[in-house]
Amino acid sequence: MNTKREHWVTSGDVTLYAVAEGHPTATPLVLVHGYPDNHHVWDKVADKLRRQFLVIRYDVRGAGQSDKPPRTKDYLLNLLAKDLESVVNAIIPEQAFHLAAHDWGAVQSWESVTDPQLQTRILSYTSISGPCLDHVGFWIRNQILSPNTGGTNKVLRQLISSWYIALFQVPVLPELAWKAGLDRLWPNYLKTKEQVRDARFSTFQKSDGLHGIKLYRANFLPRLLRPRARRTHCPVQVIIPTRDAYVGAQLTDEAVRWTGKLTLQKLDAPHWAVLTMPDAICQLVSTFIAANDRRS
Repeated sequence: MNTKREHWVTSGDVTLYAVAEGHPTATPLVLVHGYPDNHHVWDKVADKLRRQFLVIRYDVRGAGQSDKPPRTKDYLLNLLAKDLESVVNAIIPEQAFHLAAHDWGAVQSWESVTDPQLQTRILSYTSISGPCLDHVGFWIRNQILSPNTGGTNKVLRQLISSWYIALFQVPVLPELAWKAGLDRLWPNYLKTKEQVRDARFSTFQKSDGLHGIKLYRANFLPRLLRPRARRTHCPVQVIIPTRDAYVGAQLTDEAVRWTGKLTLQKLDAPHWAVLTMPDAICQLVSTFIAANDRRS
């Protein structure tokens, strides 16, 4: 029985839109999207994985059909972790689950994977193009303190790749770009720069872009400047698209320091691998889950 069920989940003052697809008794797998996307970025992946898993997706706060809080502080990592907790508590109460996330979805999911509140329920975590900000903060410090090994150059290369993060800290300007029509240009950008051949305009695109900027403003500078020691207890798989123009492979150099069991998988793909190589993503995720599915 493959069914699709819609859910409206309350998380504090925010209401989140979520969908669950697949057999209700199948192994639960939660997929978390990034910026400037909503849960539909996982459509191709979910279409295949729902045959094997109970696939749960949701629009993170600020995206899709979920609420869009107006204040920057409403997008802090601890609140995003509470959102994931609220979703799984509503749809699969008390059940353990596997977790996979892309881009900003992966960034925010590290918060849940390293937090005691959900650690006992997360069976495995697959991160795609989204490092833990705290780990990056420590990585930057260590690289700058090791100039003789090329650390400073590594940091500079990553800063150049992440130019947009600095832009997002500028008041008003990024919002003006979306309001001026960036949403209409976005499908063409994905086609020409990211090889997403079937990219199409979404009526949510402008809103997703506008509100998601707060994710970066609320979290990047505080976490990079004052990183916390965040360690995982579940097995972690990091998928590294080798043609990622934004997240460099060097950010995984010290990942083993923070993870109990780490698997690194390189994939010949650009940043939006969930759109351009869904079959490969499905294979990597399902294989990793099969090797680490120890539900009680």
